[in-house]
Amino acid sequence: MTTTDTHRATDAVWRIESPRLIAGLTRIVRDVGVAEDLAQDALVAALEQWPKSGVPDNPGAWLMATAKHRAIDRLRRSQLLERKHEELGRELEVKEMTVPDLEGALDDNVGDDLLRLMFISCHPVLSTEARVALTLRLLGGLTTDEIARAFLVPEPTIAQRIVRAKRTLTDKHVPFEVPRRPDLAVRLSSVLEVVYLIFNEGYSATAGDDWMRPALCEDALRIGRILAELAPREAEVHGLVALMEIQASRSKARVGPSGEPILLFDQNRAHWDQLLIRRGLAALERAESLGGTHGPYTLQAAIAACHGRALTPEETDWLRIVQLYGQLAELMPSPVVELNRAVAVAMASGPAAGLALVDALTEEPSLKAYHLLPSVRGDLLRKIGRLDEARSEFERAASLTRNARERELLLNRARTCAGGS
Repeated sequence: MTTTDTHRATDAVWRIESPRLIAGLTRIVRDVGVAEDLAQDALVAALEQWPKSGVPDNPGAWLMATAKHRAIDRLRRSQLLERKHEELGRELEVKEMTVPDLEGALDDNVGDDLLRLMFISCHPVLSTEARVALTLRLLGGLTTDEIARAFLVPEPTIAQRIVRAKRTLTDKHVPFEVPRRPDLAVRLSSVLEVVYLIFNEGYSATAGDDWMRPALCEDALRIGRILAELAPREAEVHGLVALMEIQASRSKARVGPSGEPILLFDQNRAHWDQLLIRRGLAALERAESLGGTHGPYTLQAAIAACHGRALTPEETDWLRIVQLYGQLAELMPSPVVELNRAVAVAMASGPAAGLALVDALTEEPSLKAYHLLPSVRGDLLRKIGRLDEARSEFERAASLTRNARERELLLNRARTCAGGS
C-alpha cells in the first residue's frame, strides 16, 4: 500500500472511529476539548506510523490505546499525575502503565459514551450554531474546513465557534452524562433539533450555488441512526430518523443533470430510493408503536410517508396530509406549518381554497423575509390564471432567497407568467 493509499485509509478510519474515540476519552478526562486534542494526537501518530507499519487490524483500538498513553504523558508533563490517580484510576491503568487491551479498548461503555457525547455536543447552554458545528466536528468527524465549506462560512468563524463551545462546556462544568428525567425530554429535543438542522441544510441549502449538499444529509442520517440504536425506546428519535430516511429517498430525483432543482410534482418517482422509503416506513411504524403518534417529528414523518407511498402526485392522500398538518399546528403553532397546510389544502380542495389561507399569512411579521411565502402564493395565483400577480410574487421570492439555484428556478417561473393577464 502506498503512502497516499495509507493516508486515504487513515482518513476513512478517522471518520468512522473518531466519535467513539472522543466519546471514550471524554469519559476518562471529563473535558471534551482535551479529549479531542488527545484524539488528534493519536491521529497524527497514525499518519506517521501506519505508512511504515500498515493499518492495524483494529485501527480504532490502536487509536484509543495511543490516545490513552498521550493522556498519561500530558498529565505527567503537567505534574498532575499524582492528583489524578484516583480520578482516572482503573480507566487509564496508571499504576501498571500497560497498554490497554487493544481488542476491548473501545468496547467498554461505547454506546453510553456516544450518547453522552451527543448530549454534551448539543447542550442548550450552547448557541444553535455552536451546537451544529460541534456536533459535526465531534460526531460527524468533519474537519473545520469541511464544516465551513458546507455552511458557506469562513473557516476562522467555524474554528472560533468550536473553541468557544468547548470552553463554555468546561467553564459551565457541563457533566458528561445522559440526563435524567425530567431533563431528558428537553435535552433530547435539543439533540434532535441539531440533527435535523444539519439534515435540512443538506437537503435544501439556504445559500450558495448548490441546491443540495448530500454529504450533510448523510452525516445527519448516520448520527440519527446511531441515536436510534442508543435510545431505542424514544419514539421521537425514530420519528426523526423516519422523516430523514423518507426525505433522503428523493435526493437523486430532486436535482437535474446540471444541478438545477426539480420540485416534488415534477420528479421522476422511479428515481426515488425504495430502500430508504422502506427503512423510513419501518422507523415510522416503530415510532408510532412507542406512542409517538403526536410527536412533531413523527407527524412530519407521517406526512412524508404519504408522499413516499404515492406512485404519482395524484395518488397522494392530500386529505390525510391536511389532517396531519392540522395536528402539527395544534402541537407547535407556527406560520410555516400553516403555510405548508395551505399547500395541502390547495391540493385537496383547489387552489382558491389554499390561496385564501396563504393570503391570511401575508401580514405575518415572521414571514416577511421568508421566500417560500411569495413562492407558494405565486404558484396558486398562476393556477387560477392571475399571471401578472403570480409573476410579481415569483420575482419577490427570487429576491429573498440566498440560494442561487433556487433563485434561477423562481425567475424561470416568473418568466413563464410573462404576458399573462
